Amino acid sequence: MKRKQLWEGGYRKMNIAEKQNMRKQILAYALRYQGDWNKIAKAIAEQERWTAISYPENYVTVFEEAYPQALRNLQFAPWILFYRGDLSLTNQSAISVVGSRNPDEYALRQCQRIVNLLKPHEVIISGLAKGIDGAAHQEALSHRTIGVIGCGLDIGYPKVNRQLQKQMEEHHLVLSEYPNGVKPLAFHFPWRNRILAALGRALIVVAAAPHSGTMLTVNEALACSRPVYCVPHAMDSPCGLGCNLLISQGAFILCEEDDIANI
Repeated sequence: MKRKQLWEGGYRKMNIAEKQNMRKQILAYALRYQGDWNKIAKAIAEQERWTAISYPENYVTVFEEAYPQALRNLQFAPWILFYRGDLSLTNQSAISVVGSRNPDEYALRQCQRIVNLLKPHEVIISGLAKGIDGAAHQEALSHRTIGVIGCGLDIGYPKVNRQLQKQMEEHHLVLSEYPNGVKPLAFHFPWRNRILAALGRALIVVAAAPHSGTMLTVNEALACSRPVYCVPHAMDSPCGLGCNLLISQGAFILCEEDDIANI
């Protein structure tokens, strides 16, 4: 049975005990397959044998009411999300802010400026990577921010943002579809970008090279029908060429504070 059918049909008709059982079943598969979406899907379809396992982290499955509504329509909605912090932030108005891991000073200034203008009324979402992601989270700490990571919550990657992640876990929210112990493998990050893009009602690209992970996030945002906004850069800025390319292809340009206010 497909995920949508399970949610709209059988799961809604289950009693409390049956729903708790489903929750434990998804957890067992996620731990067995280290968060691999396809393997979990196969296990559900074939109703693989499983054993209930005690787990130290908070988690929510796609079949529960508390699951983030913005993720339900994803083609590959996460089966499970492990989290530390306030899950209710996922159902508040939010903007995703992403960019280069190696931004120049101009990009960092623009990131801080944009987030400072948005944070009073928007949750700021990013990927807790170094560079623009970390700068966006840091600027939003006085209000609300969500980090979506590509490894277990216990890993603390990258090292430069470990203290930032801890602060966010205590006062904001950090999400992952990977259980504890799962390392930050390269292919996890393009995959997690679908979550990052879907949680925000719009995507802002502060800095990006033409061929980068940030550009993959743009593709995910477009697939979710999220508008994409970009900061313009000088012609000779290596970390801004991707933004300029996106603007030439039809992305909204952010030039003035009014542009930001009207997102």
